[in-house]
Amino acid sequence: MVKLKRIYEPAGRGDGYRVLVDRLWPRGVSKAKAKVDVWLKDIAPSDKLRKWFGHDVKRWPEFKKKYLTELKKNRAAVLELKKIIRQKKTVTLLYGAKDEEHNQAVVIKSLIK
Repeated sequence: MVKLKRIYEPAGRGDGYRVLVDRLWPRGVSKAKAKVDVWLKDIAPSDKLRKWFGHDVKRWPEFKKKYLTELKKNRAAVLELKKIIRQKKTVTLLYGAKDEEHNQAVVIKSLIK
C-alpha cells in the first residue's frame, strides 16, 4: 500500500516506511522529528521543473507531463522506489508542498500503481 502525506504532519503508526520525495529538505523540520526512513531526492522533479511549476495549479497538467518524462529518464530512482514498495507492507511518500492534490508525490504514486 502506498500513501501520501505532508512531512509537516506528525508521523503515525500507519505510515509504515517513510520516503521523502522532495529534492530539498523541508524548512523547519528536524531530521529527528521527520522520522524519514529514506530520502530519495533523485526521484524529485529537477530544480528547473520545480521552479517553473512554482505550485501554480494552472501549470499542473503540463507539469505532470514534463515530470513523467523526467521519471522515465530516471529509471534508477523509480526502480529503487519500486523495490522499497515490494519489500514493505506500507510505504508513505512524504512531500513538503501545501497543496495535497498538485505535487510530485501524486505523480509518483500514479506512475507506480
